[in-house]
Amino acid sequence: MFIVLYACLIQAPATCREEYINFSMEVSAPLACMTSSQVTLAQWSQSHPQWRIGRWKCVPADRLSHDI
Repeated sequence: MFIVLYACLIQAPATCREEYINFSMEVSAPLACMTSSQVTLAQWSQSHPQWRIGRWKCVPADRLSHDI
């Protein structure tokens, strides 16, 4: 399972990027990923203070290339 997040620079909101975080979670548990990933997102946000997370989703690894 991957967390795909879309983040934009705080000082330049038009500058955005997608990030992919490998998240250890069973493929059959997308709801668990959505709730458990909050800690991972907070850690990413803390280590990237110049970026603001706009949206995010959980994507199984086998569907990653189709969801981008």
